[in-house]
Amino acid sequence: MTASDLPWFAVRVKSRCEKMVSELLRYKGYEEFLPMYSLRRRWSDRIKVVELPLFAGYLFCRFDPLDRVSILATPGVFLIVSQGRTPLAVDTWQVESIRMAVSSGLRVQPWPHLEVGHTVRIETGPLCGIEGTLLRFKGSHHLIVGVRLLQRSVAVEVDESWVISSMPIRVPAIPLCGRQVEPVRIAS
Repeated sequence: MTASDLPWFAVRVKSRCEKMVSELLRYKGYEEFLPMYSLRRRWSDRIKVVELPLFAGYLFCRFDPLDRVSILATPGVFLIVSQGRTPLAVDTWQVESIRMAVSSGLRVQPWPHLEVGHTVRIETGPLCGIEGTLLRFKGSHHLIVGVRLLQRSVAVEVDESWVISSMPIRVPAIPLCGRQVEPVRIAS
């Protein structure tokens, strides 16, 4: 099995040690992914742009779940997100969606996990193919891409014209009372 065939796992790490753990895992030969975002911080005498992890205290790593001792022995690693003693894999498409959002050059930021909302798919632009939840925030549209296992999400600013609904639309066969009937979204 090649490294790209291995599943992604969420690794819980010591706070503010995400970069160090990421580098140590890379040095050990693992494929790791630590999504970062830029934030302007204001100090009393200046404003500075700092790079912070999108998922504070977590990073993603590909490895064989039967051979996880080396991961757990890495300084700064607390645990692998698991159910009991069984590590829970993160869906590859969720990790790849976050990777695309981060590498798109668009502004990304952490976002609270959302359970409700409209699922949309990006049809054009640098994020073409990503699915997520569309949200209007501060006058612009954001696509929320989440990792269900961590119950955390990431917001990336998108142009409204890039998105289409990925929810099925049901159109009634017969117009009611001779009126034009608009398509109705059926909640699933």
